[in-house]
Amino acid sequence: MIARNGMLEPAGGEAPQGRGMMRTRRKETGPDNEQERLKMSSNESGEAEAVSQQHTTWPVDDRRTRRNEAVLSEYGEGLVEAFSHYIDPYMALPVTAFAKLQGEGKAIGIELPYACSGHHEAMRTLLTVSLPDGDVPILNFSQAIEALPVADRSPKGGPQTGHAPLIQPRDASKPSTAASSGQSAALPGVRNIIAVASGKGGVGKSTSSVNLALALQAEGARVGIVDADIYGPSMGMMCGVAEGTRPEIIDFDGTRFFQPIDVFADAGAAPIQLMSMAFLVNDKTPMVWRGPMVSGALLQLITQTHWQGLDYLIVDLPPGTGDIQLTLSQKVPLSAAVIVTTPQDIALLDARKAVSMFEKVDVPVLGVIENMSVHICSNCGHREHLFGSEGGARMAEEYGLPLLGQIPLHLTIREQTDRGRPTVYAEPESEVGLIYRDMARNVSARLAIRCAHAKNAAPGLIAHD
Repeated sequence: MIARNGMLEPAGGEAPQGRGMMRTRRKETGPDNEQERLKMSSNESGEAEAVSQQHTTWPVDDRRTRRNEAVLSEYGEGLVEAFSHYIDPYMALPVTAFAKLQGEGKAIGIELPYACSGHHEAMRTLLTVSLPDGDVPILNFSQAIEALPVADRSPKGGPQTGHAPLIQPRDASKPSTAASSGQSAALPGVRNIIAVASGKGGVGKSTSSVNLALALQAEGARVGIVDADIYGPSMGMMCGVAEGTRPEIIDFDGTRFFQPIDVFADAGAAPIQLMSMAFLVNDKTPMVWRGPMVSGALLQLITQTHWQGLDYLIVDLPPGTGDIQLTLSQKVPLSAAVIVTTPQDIALLDARKAVSMFEKVDVPVLGVIENMSVHICSNCGHREHLFGSEGGARMAEEYGLPLLGQIPLHLTIREQTDRGRPTVYAEPESEVGLIYRDMARNVSARLAIRCAHAKNAAPGLIAHD
């Protein structure tokens, strides 16, 4: 990989090597005990937690409900009552409270604000189960995923990462360009950016990221993935991309951009757009880079890639709460974050740090994914809690966050991912595949709720659409 005019480019040779690596670790300072840490966290992030709690349910809109009920009443009062009896499991409200209904002759159009196409048929059945056969109208479902407005999170005198290239606001129909601006600008071609973080390595974060992306795709969303682990990129292998694959470089208005690699194009929906450092180096090339170089490379992967019409860009973060995580939070318009942990106490310690980090930089946390929640024997199906029980659930409750899903530890998850055919792609209707899809609906619904609350946000917020 070589750099020309500030742009990373794939090359057949070795990656630039640093003169040496720092082998010492900075001593971490902080409270001496857990009680003190919780007290400090509570004091420092009380406002963020209050905002988070305000955004856990869809905002009350009586006018929307009345409009929707008026549409239904044209098809008979029985339909109004039937719709009022169904409570959506992801929004925890009747459809009339959050959807947009419209009469379409003999049919009713139902526009939902979150990705859940795999749930449409069940909704159709449950909404009309109490009606006589002759009174059941045709229900046409659609989805309208909106962009969450994002406040400027550029550093105001805090820790700096030392790199310059950033994006500027510009024509959303064109790819983004890098510039030396401290503003959190919209990322053209992307509605919402979701960081998947863990704080600790080895908890299955990347596996969760790729299956979350596939599940959102299966639920009707247009999705992209950025492999933000510059030192150990693995998304190429997980997505079945052949070694040696290189992104096409396109020229747009004198600026060069990566064309993301399309993967899982045969999954019955728009392909997932993927960008990774793995496409710029070979799999035996170590990235011996210091923090500022890594942070700058990550920004280029995100802002100098030609993303096209994405509802969600999933950013698979490396473990920890260091330069890369800070750079991403401050320099990229993150919509929200999702925390992945295992139930064991050691993993939960670092997962809590990840939650606290996002709170400090004002990135909302949508919830917690508990990975490896229970081991399922591939021979007999026996279930055993190898890493403890309900740790992720307790942590979610501690921070007032939703538990988005509990993923079992199953041999097939590892085997399928190693073959470049993750579970949601290989077995979408399997028990594990359906758990991932339920998790994706939860993530999309949580973000939709935040979008609804942000519609009347104060001036200065930037909607990345």
